[in-house]
Amino acid sequence: MPGRSNSISDDTSPSVAAYLLDVDGTLLTESGAIPGAGAAIERLRHRRIPFRILTNITRRSRRSVVRKLGESGVEVSIGEVFTAVHAAVGWLKRRDTRVVAPFISEDALEDVAGFDLVGGTSGNDPQTSPEVVVVGDIGDQWSHGLLNEAFRYVMDGARLLVLQRGRYWLGPTGLEIDAGSYVAALEYATAQTATVCGKPNVEFFEEAVADLGSLTAPRSGGRSIVMVGDDLAADIRGAQRAGLQGWLVRTGKFRQDVLDASDIIPDRVIASVAELD
Repeated sequence: MPGRSNSISDDTSPSVAAYLLDVDGTLLTESGAIPGAGAAIERLRHRRIPFRILTNITRRSRRSVVRKLGESGVEVSIGEVFTAVHAAVGWLKRRDTRVVAPFISEDALEDVAGFDLVGGTSGNDPQTSPEVVVVGDIGDQWSHGLLNEAFRYVMDGARLLVLQRGRYWLGPTGLEIDAGSYVAALEYATAQTATVCGKPNVEFFEEAVADLGSLTAPRSGGRSIVMVGDDLAADIRGAQRAGLQGWLVRTGKFRQDVLDASDIIPDRVIASVAELD
């Protein structure tokens, strides 16, 4: 689609009420912080522009996300972080769920410790059938046996709750397949449609906006709440469907050819989060 990106503004706007910021590829990569990310956060604090960290990271607990950011020079508090795992906990509690089969990383298990965890990556033998199967990104831990275990729980009546269904992300050696492929396999095999807790779920964005206080997400005119990220589907389209602006950064897994071929049009395309002011 030649020339398509010419219609996208490349500068920031002074009419921003608040920011929602992605982590992987936006604030951090596997090699450390995006240059200028820590300074950008400090500018937002200095100017009293509210923000929340809104991330589909499922390999780390909220506490670990805060620690990882801090070690890279990006200082945030745990109350400023919304993860897909955090959203899943809220979903489970609202439905009075008791028994959960987690297929998430060992580090992230601490965020779901309030439930009766059985099977999956919990290390606990399933004495009781799980009510819900929770699936996240566990990378190399996936095996046929583990995927088949999740399949059987769902076939036996458990609901399928997934933290995110990303296609790929920028890992330590390049692009890596994300949890979405395993989710698709489970949906195909069980003929069930998974419930998604993280981005691009509109409710996930709405929860973060609600946490900002009295601010609302204007759908036209006025000051905007902006989602900043490197994923066209999860960050940009998800935010726009929630009535927010979606700003795409040219860092992380950004690829110009993917943008040019996409029907998703960001409200802004900026070089990096360092441009936020």
